[in-house]
Amino acid sequence: MTPDQLFHALTAYAQRQGMELNKDRDFVLDILAGLLRNEERYGYRSCPCRLASGNRDQDTDIVCPCAYRNDDVGEYGSCYCGLYVSPEWNGEMTGHKTVPERRQKKEGTDGHT
Repeated sequence: MTPDQLFHALTAYAQRQGMELNKDRDFVLDILAGLLRNEERYGYRSCPCRLASGNRDQDTDIVCPCAYRNDDVGEYGSCYCGLYVSPEWNGEMTGHKTVPERRQKKEGTDGHT
């Protein structure tokens, strides 16, 4: 699968969830390339904005869409990495705030790359 193919699939998925993908297509394609690299590397699409352990059981919360996405989009209009956003966020009807990391730090990592 290519980032462009994944873009089309996730666009439809986001719409079914009442969300959108970030309107910055180049940014989104970079995120999707990272998801696909992580899938090749680990066997699952872990968030490219976070440090994965390589153990799916330890990383279930950061498999995209991560466990924090709905809360992040609901509270900030965007998920942590900025892939999924609210229609209001994309329409610039709401401010673009920095989304804090909700994931608890794992021992030996900084929890963010």
